[in-house]
Amino acid sequence: MAQTKTNHEGDPVAAGPVRYEHSLLSDDDVFLFNEGSHIRLYRKLGAQICEFEGQAGVSFAVWAPNAERVSVMGDFNGWDKAAHPLRARGTSGIWEGFIPGLGPETHYKFHIVSSYGGYSVDKADPFALRTEAPPRTASVVWNLDYPWSDGEWMATRRERHSLEAPISIYEVHLGSWMRVPEENNRRLSYRELAPRLAEYVRERGFTHVEFLPVMEHPFYGSWGYQTTGYFAPTSRYGTPQDFMFLVDTLHQNGIGVILDWVPSHFPSDEHGLAYFDGTHLYEHADPRLGFQPDWGSYIFNYGRSEVRSFLLSSATFWLDAYHADGLRVDAVASMLYRDYSRREGEWIANQYGGRENLEAIDFLRRLNEDVYKHFPDVQTVAEESTAWPMVSRPTYVGGLGFGMKWDMGWMHDTLEYFTKDPIHRKYHHGTLTFRMIYAFTENFLLPLSHDEVVHGKGSMIGKMPGDDWQRFANLRLLYGYQFSQPGKKLLFMGGEFAQIAEWHHNESIEWHLLQFAPHQEIQHWVTDLNRLYREQPALHQLDNVPEGFEWVDCNDSQASVLTFLRKSRSPDDVILVACNFTPVPRLNYQVGVPRGGFWKEILNSDATIYGGSGWGNLGGVNAAPVGVHGRPYSLSLTLPPLSVIFLKPA
Repeated sequence: MAQTKTNHEGDPVAAGPVRYEHSLLSDDDVFLFNEGSHIRLYRKLGAQICEFEGQAGVSFAVWAPNAERVSVMGDFNGWDKAAHPLRARGTSGIWEGFIPGLGPETHYKFHIVSSYGGYSVDKADPFALRTEAPPRTASVVWNLDYPWSDGEWMATRRERHSLEAPISIYEVHLGSWMRVPEENNRRLSYRELAPRLAEYVRERGFTHVEFLPVMEHPFYGSWGYQTTGYFAPTSRYGTPQDFMFLVDTLHQNGIGVILDWVPSHFPSDEHGLAYFDGTHLYEHADPRLGFQPDWGSYIFNYGRSEVRSFLLSSATFWLDAYHADGLRVDAVASMLYRDYSRREGEWIANQYGGRENLEAIDFLRRLNEDVYKHFPDVQTVAEESTAWPMVSRPTYVGGLGFGMKWDMGWMHDTLEYFTKDPIHRKYHHGTLTFRMIYAFTENFLLPLSHDEVVHGKGSMIGKMPGDDWQRFANLRLLYGYQFSQPGKKLLFMGGEFAQIAEWHHNESIEWHLLQFAPHQEIQHWVTDLNRLYREQPALHQLDNVPEGFEWVDCNDSQASVLTFLRKSRSPDDVILVACNFTPVPRLNYQVGVPRGGFWKEILNSDATIYGGSGWGNLGGVNAAPVGVHGRPYSLSLTLPPLSVIFLKPA
């Protein structure tokens, strides 16, 4: 960092002395910040490029209420810790000042001398819009001007995010989706990714991508979940405008963008939020409240007003500045419970003696209220792994206010079932059927995410039992079962073509496998599942209400077969789904249906184009006026081995 900022001619930049009579913060801004209700602090705090009395420069402002002195150091003053001091703004805890002569690309940090114990530290700007590429840690003055071209998408995205719309998400880690092996395994930039990812996702038929956290993070192996830059996309792949270009390109291709966001914890790196002004400012001082043992990170103090303003502003920022279509909120369960992952004696009860984190609950409700008030056409999604009630119900009826919730129970139960040898599956039939007891208590999203293909869990294809043919058949059945179930869909990258190895963040997914037919065929199957899911209202319109689902027979454990109906709002629109979870073909299998006529087989996972054995129903079956399963008509079906078939009245 021992350098001085120069202009294009190589001369030192002449930064003027700090001026204090200029401030972007109004008294109302300060009041709302201290109250915990300011949601656009990114326009006020941090480093803001502006003019004052005809002088261009940068307005700096940082919250450090327990500091004795705060100054700005950077490449413009040789990283001098004392040359440009800031001034305290009353009793607000904010330090501010205007430095003329500075502009974009200025590198800087705040030097903070604490009022306690002589502690001093150099801190990155919590509101920095850009950072140096790790492992360097300075903040960078930046503007967010960008000529967006996604107006059509933004004008129509409300209907695309409706709970009645088809939502099929392709989950992506930007640094390992695709690399350049001939260039020393180089990661692609945001701009390089944009056309390739957009074309691929569009061809596969997914409606959205979800990015593992793009917010700046010092440790690459955290996948972004140890965030330090809550207002800065990681510089590993380019500038903020480069990331905007990626979002813009996806939108122009009709693809939504959901961002992982982590308000649950933050890392202990010295340049970050931890022990910010010589006190536990963003986190609790007591480790029983403020330290997360699972991740070795700090927990936000949601009871502190300014911390709430910081987090609410971060959420708003990505929806506002980057046109994000939704936020997937990470580790909600760890926020809700004070005793999360703690033994007796390692946590403190709330004021009523309970284990619920009342401040976090209030924060999450306020978060969702603010998001849906100002961005009613987006979605918030909770990764919440417990039975906490009404996560995706409105706050006015006592819910947390999220739009959707990950169905972690479905994921665990389903994968546990599929790892069983088919000969034993009849003893575990209830593992599949149990979900329908609670399936409509929340607005569920069914995830097969990155968490299931790391840390020794094996890839999706690696979980499947049997020989090679059975493993691929099982995987087709798993995906078909996922797409037939009520709930929105999510699949992690590589799963769509049956990646063999576990995912690793430092390597590209195994694109070379697509030279082999079985992997091409799985990819073809996922593409056709997405097409069917999008085209058929019966498979998505009533995903979150009981009217969209009806068992035909959930009790045939002996044959390990499930049959059920999916329905839309139109009384004549119905699809029959039949799943055979064994490698034994079921011939003349009788299934009751609500109407007569010809039932067309519209998709069959055992078709040869998907690598199947070619069993099926020759395009469809005529319903016979023979009552079965309490219905006036029935079909005599061939259920292929390890398969799912979809039939619809012609």
